[in-house]
Amino acid sequence: MGTWGTNIKENDTSGDIYDSFFELYNAGQNPIDISAKLISDNSELIDNPDDCNNFWFALALAQWETKSLDANIFEKVKTLIESGNDLQIWKDLDADDKDIESRKVDLQNFLKKIQTEKAKPKPRAKEKAKNVKPIFSVGDCLTFIHENGNYGGVIILGEINDNETGFNLVAGTRINQQSKPTLKDFENAEILIRNYANWKDNPIIVWTYPDSFKKMFSNFFELIGKLKVDREYSTERDKFGYVADWGITKSAAALQFEHEKTNPKPLKKIMVAELTTKSKWWKFW
Repeated sequence: MGTWGTNIKENDTSGDIYDSFFELYNAGQNPIDISAKLISDNSELIDNPDDCNNFWFALALAQWETKSLDANIFEKVKTLIESGNDLQIWKDLDADDKDIESRKVDLQNFLKKIQTEKAKPKPRAKEKAKNVKPIFSVGDCLTFIHENGNYGGVIILGEINDNETGFNLVAGTRINQQSKPTLKDFENAEILIRNYANWKDNPIIVWTYPDSFKKMFSNFFELIGKLKVDREYSTERDKFGYVADWGITKSAAALQFEHEKTNPKPLKKIMVAELTTKSKWWKFW
């Protein structure tokens, strides 16, 4: 679960479910049918104890906005909030006290909001012509500044040029040095593997939306140069996932390096070179 705030929609799961709901809603589908489809299509997510709450919160919000809030789903959300279940999950995932208190307030406000029926359903948005382009191209190597003041780095492994999404496949690295990295540093770099919190040796490789880059991160990254990438990567959600936050690479690196101060480094090791050539299919997960 990628999270960048304590609000109901400020995580990957809620954002994806909410967006999926309104993509179908704006296409003319009935909210009841949409809800049934989302529940049917996301059984694995619903069975995930760390992330299922975000599914139900997003679905409840979308239903409330379209005046189709199901009584059973409302009661489920109400129980999750009033029982403290969601806050306990945040505690188990090592959220700090400030974020937990902020989450508590956001949950209370959310519950108060959906207890009152909306006056009118959210109007269906008219489809607009899109011309969305990826921010970067395949092989681009970008540097940024870690919280410790050192330089970090990510490499772009993929891009989607469909005029609608503009996603980039971003891979975080373990570059963590005082001097600005060169292309040679990127060639020799390891991919960042996460084993903090509940991550089990998962590489930070994600498809990333262009929106947040333009709004928040345009001055965050510096382009160093380009490496040749001979591989093509799957756009399926169960391969790498989709996130909105370009800053996830920085936050993940900070959490991982802090974790390693008192815990072993992940045993899994993936080099950038392994992800740029066709010589072998490497198992990432």
